[in-house]
Amino acid sequence: MLTNEEKIYCLKLARKTLESYFAGKPKKETPPEAYVHLWEKRGAFVTLLKEGHLRGCIGILEPLYPLYEVIQEMALSAAFKDPRFPPLRKEELPLIEIEISVLSPLKKGSVEEIEVGKHGVYIIKGFYKGILLPQVPLEYGWDKKTFLEHVCLKAGLDPDCYKDPETEIYLFTAEVFKESDFS
Repeated sequence: MLTNEEKIYCLKLARKTLESYFAGKPKKETPPEAYVHLWEKRGAFVTLLKEGHLRGCIGILEPLYPLYEVIQEMALSAAFKDPRFPPLRKEELPLIEIEISVLSPLKKGSVEEIEVGKHGVYIIKGFYKGILLPQVPLEYGWDKKTFLEHVCLKAGLDPDCYKDPETEIYLFTAEVFKESDFS
């Protein structure tokens, strides 16, 4: 669990990363060593919300890099590389709220184990992959079946692909926080 100070630092780090990019002076920042959780290798997603609507969201599942590095890279990716949206414009930045989801390690799971609002779901079938974060079904008021159907659709598969025994289901939890939690 991140401390509130670490969460605030992460949110400011994501925002500063975008601001320095728009200022033409992109730089990487290293946190104080006292923020021990930010030095841990973790998967994370950075979500950009514009006036409450999704404006970009990208992350990595695998704990390959220290959290502070992941947050900086994913902030830039969410702003400029999410194929669902045009690149973020400088004048949009003041309208953006940043949300960060720090992920637990993936665990192979089953449909029966999924708790809506607690678990995120990552589905793999052949070359197809889809993921939805734990907060998504709550935001849309989905039940478990609807949640699973949307993960399948996001993977580019039929909505009932989760019933196929060849479909692999992985579960994870996330520590989710956003700027308005601390304002």
